[in-house]
Amino acid sequence: MLTVSGLNVGFGRHTVLHDVDLDLAEGRTLGLVGESGSGKSTLAKAVVGMVKPRSGSITVAAEARRVQLVPQDPYGSLNPRMTVGQTLAEAIDPRRGRPAEHRDRIAELLETVALDPQAADRYPHQFSGGQRQRVAIARALAVRPALLIADEITSALDCSVQAEVLNVLRSLRVRFGLTMLFISHDLAVVRHVSDEIAVMRAGEIVERAPRDQLFRSPAHAYTQRLLASALY
Repeated sequence: MLTVSGLNVGFGRHTVLHDVDLDLAEGRTLGLVGESGSGKSTLAKAVVGMVKPRSGSITVAAEARRVQLVPQDPYGSLNPRMTVGQTLAEAIDPRRGRPAEHRDRIAELLETVALDPQAADRYPHQFSGGQRQRVAIARALAVRPALLIADEITSALDCSVQAEVLNVLRSLRVRFGLTMLFISHDLAVVRHVSDEIAVMRAGEIVERAPRDQLFRSPAHAYTQRLLASALY
């Protein structure tokens, strides 16, 4: 579904990603973990076309609209002047999306992320952080994505709310066979949802392994330090 080869991304004189190679098979979830500033979000933005690489290639086996990014800050990404129904209608039909014309689809999307269909009439500020994040996931699902990129989507949530959002993602994987790149600095969160884990340090992938293998016997010293410092 996704192949990244020799990717280099920089801003001015600063290089953020160094010769990154990454592949993701259809129907799998790859967790990308690393400390803040390691380049994880830059990679996500490059995959969706928000950042232009200096060199290298990104190949996605899906049309552009079917690659969706769920951002870290759902409140900042949701229009505060639009109801949830208007937001979802716009995602379903960007040219002339009207909630009344897509009422059933909007209700289905909200139920898919464990929200009441009546939430369609509410505004972003009327939701909790976890609920807003589920609205952001519903918006991404509106175009029936082939590849979903979740960028630190639980970092601002407390543990109980994190669990709710992660359980929604796990059910979506099973229901729709989603392919997902899940980005987080939290090893416990990554372990909860991933089939494989790639570890990024200073813009480079230093290790990749199946989830259980990586936690059982990490090969790279940086991965070993991450695991030693984490509670999971």
